[in-house]
Amino acid sequence: MPARRGAPPSRTVARRPRRLTVAAMALSALAPAVARDAADPTAGTSPGGDSSGTVSLPGGRRVHVECRGTGAPTVVLVSGARGAADEWTHVLDPARPRAAPVPSTSAVLPTVASFTRVCAYDSPGTTRFDDGPSPTTAVPQPTTAQDGVADLRAVLAAAGEHGPYVLVGASWGAMIATLAARTDGLRVAGLVTVDGASAHLRDTLTPAQWSDWMRKIDAMKGPEHLEVPDYTASVAEIRSAPTPARSLPAAVLSSDEPWDLRVGDGGSTWPAWSAAQKRLAA
Repeated sequence: MPARRGAPPSRTVARRPRRLTVAAMALSALAPAVARDAADPTAGTSPGGDSSGTVSLPGGRRVHVECRGTGAPTVVLVSGARGAADEWTHVLDPARPRAAPVPSTSAVLPTVASFTRVCAYDSPGTTRFDDGPSPTTAVPQPTTAQDGVADLRAVLAAAGEHGPYVLVGASWGAMIATLAARTDGLRVAGLVTVDGASAHLRDTLTPAQWSDWMRKIDAMKGPEHLEVPDYTASVAEIRSAPTPARSLPAAVLSSDEPWDLRVGDGGSTWPAWSAAQKRLAA
């Protein structure tokens, strides 16, 4: 299966259609658990209706954001490294597995829009399935999960969206969503991770696997400012973040088909990934 151009070893398109369809199902299952927060009269009202374009952030940067649907809570979709908002609007055609993903009403964003408000955005340094650059303003790389949280808050404010939010993070985006759920500034009512990277990988991977993975990600830095996650700093940010003041409904979705980061001493990373997912769920 084709990978998102320049994606880190943890981020491939191959698993996306199935896992993200399951993500939409998980969001439906979480809806009753967040109903009380969604009905909070102090929550504010999001604009409603379909919108797609760039919003201006403080400092002059611009970020592409797409929102559809009405209702509450507002679901916010956070893509994996170098994945644009089309990660959530496109699917692979099973009959043409080597073809580029295509827009589909069965993709996550339009599916979720059928029952509540939903938004997705292009982080800095992302690319689209047509290999075109995102209109989002580039920033120096690498970036950390805390950088992602700051952008998440700023994008939602600039777009006029209001909580409560259910955050959905895929791969690298799970680290951003997890940290956002543990910090002040957003009214988070639920959390979903989809094959989510986590701080636990620092412990479950062997030292050789972790070092090799970090080396390969570091080698992705370039003058084009494509997104490069700073996992080491992000692990420290998440581990030092406060525990949420209250319990949040959460779902941890993980592939049931083995796959491999292909780093380290030649041993499979699947056991380490699975162990990290179990720790994340716990």
